[in-house]
Amino acid sequence: MRQIKILADERNAEALSDMLMDAGAYSATIEDADAESTDEKPLYGEPGFEPDNCAWPRSIISILADDDFDINTSLAIAVKALKCELPDILESETVEDVDWVRVTQAQFQPTQVSDRLWIVPTWHDLPNQNAINVRLDPGVAFGTGSHPTTHLCLQWLDANVKPTDNVLDFGCGTGILAIAAKLVGAASVTGTDIDPQAVESAHDNAVQNHVEAEFFLPNDMPEGQYDIVVANILANPLKILAPALLGRVKPEGALVLSGVLAHQADEVIAAYRAIDPKMTLSVWKQEDDWVCISGRRA
Repeated sequence: MRQIKILADERNAEALSDMLMDAGAYSATIEDADAESTDEKPLYGEPGFEPDNCAWPRSIISILADDDFDINTSLAIAVKALKCELPDILESETVEDVDWVRVTQAQFQPTQVSDRLWIVPTWHDLPNQNAINVRLDPGVAFGTGSHPTTHLCLQWLDANVKPTDNVLDFGCGTGILAIAAKLVGAASVTGTDIDPQAVESAHDNAVQNHVEAEFFLPNDMPEGQYDIVVANILANPLKILAPALLGRVKPEGALVLSGVLAHQADEVIAAYRAIDPKMTLSVWKQEDDWVCISGRRA
């Protein structure tokens, strides 16, 4: 099997990916060619702010295909059909045949959040039988408990959830925050995500943990406010979503935000203060370059 990387622009990356799949490639993914540089461009898909193109100005298309896949002919046909310039082939290399399920699973190890809380993938034995163990199968959704942003939110929930709290996990991914909140004592938990596969994954993980939880797509979310609203997303979407998130917080309720780099904290806090000066947000804790912001409505 071969992995082939192609440099394309945002106008043609999606269409080229689709045509290469039609030509026989097993998979195609699109990445930002300028990731982790000063030219990196954020790309989001929050409700009402969906991008016109799911690609970046300079996009790398990575495909997996058989060794005899004719990339040159396939690209020539695609370019003629799309009436675009021929993209550059950056590299083509042999990929060893491996058990990708095992490789993927090996990336996710049990994570200790606190003295009493662990996040444990379903394929691992429990490191501590007496702990509160969240059993998780990430699937295709974000949230394994290992990233600092998720870790920070879990720590906040473990330290602050009360038995009377109802909790909203906004952008729930795997449902990890909602499930953990329920296991550490919340009265009820709800989650929402724009990705149907994430909602399905969250539901399956709740069942796995014998937790009562409800997960919804945004348009299906019931009206109502919550004692705790937690959102682990990214700084720019959090600023865009400030009105929606603040609208879900009860009087005297708590708001918890993560996915924010330390140097972005002030601008995120300012965006929320501009809408609701009674929401007194501040940095709760920092891990590596990431922070968790929290506060209560006065």
